[in-house]
Amino acid sequence: MSELPMEIDCRTVNEKLKAGENVLLLDCREADEYAIAKIARAKLVPMSEITERLGELQEYKDRPVFVHCHHGGRSMRVTRWLREQGFLQAQNMAGGIDRWSQEIDPAILRY
Repeated sequence: MSELPMEIDCRTVNEKLKAGENVLLLDCREADEYAIAKIARAKLVPMSEITERLGELQEYKDRPVFVHCHHGGRSMRVTRWLREQGFLQAQNMAGGIDRWSQEIDPAILRY
């Protein structure tokens, strides 16, 4: 099996969520950002807490994990780190929640 690309687009993530696939949508923004705007199925684990909270993600180690932040910078760093921890199906959701609000759900506030 070839290695998955580091990034995935939000439309593909949305299709997988709608299909009910057993995936994790991981929001690595901080709690104050999450309070402003969030994707309903996302689990909040801020980048600042990811090392301490890695145990909460273990059930997804062999499943797709789609990481997002505001625009994609922090989530790319978290995606790389997760892959180093053995989460080989971790992918960065390109464009973050900002692109999600533009392409998938305009009800999500842009900030």
